[in-house]
Amino acid sequence: MIRRFAKSEDGATIVEMAIVSTLLFTLVLGFVDFGYALYQWNAATKAVQLGARLASISDPVATALATAAPTTTPGAPVIAAAYGPFACTYTAGTGACTNGGSFNAVNFSRVFRGDTTNTNDDACPIITPAQRLTTRPGMCHFFPGLRRDNVVITYSATGLGYQTRLGGPVPTITVSLQNRTFQFFFLGGLLGFGNLAMPSMLSTVTGEDLKSTSP
Repeated sequence: MIRRFAKSEDGATIVEMAIVSTLLFTLVLGFVDFGYALYQWNAATKAVQLGARLASISDPVATALATAAPTTTPGAPVIAAAYGPFACTYTAGTGACTNGGSFNAVNFSRVFRGDTTNTNDDACPIITPAQRLTTRPGMCHFFPGLRRDNVVITYSATGLGYQTRLGGPVPTITVSLQNRTFQFFFLGGLLGFGNLAMPSMLSTVTGEDLKSTSP
């Protein structure tokens, strides 16, 4: 009886199927999660590119930028590292810029939300089809779930512009992300991928008009 039980293969298929199914489901769910991670990567890349473009044609978030360059020799080039850099971030219900630069929340919101309503939260207003021709989107529209404290806007002097230039110096503007992790639905709990940090995804452009009104 015992020998016959030991040699019996009844139920072996079910056991094999259970083992294979576990591996198969993990593999399939892994493909889904990594596909979503690739979408987040692309969305973040597009968001910082758009943010850099918006920052280059809008009022600076660092209000001290307008008078940051030297003025002792009008018309002389503004050499690299002549001011700043001003790295502006939003934290704890307000914002701040390094190197003594004052933070302008409205200008920051214009980069984060575009031309939609400026509010003091992370909400990203929906742009209706009727508004698409007249309303410029912001970073949050390209990267759902993005928070204001994830965005860093940096203005630095890299040898562009001249002293006493009308409107201030011409900075190099970098928009990047911080404290952002990839979102995994399945692998986060199974393999601990929930703590996988996203790179800064930075984008750098040259400042343009930096107008005092929205373009």
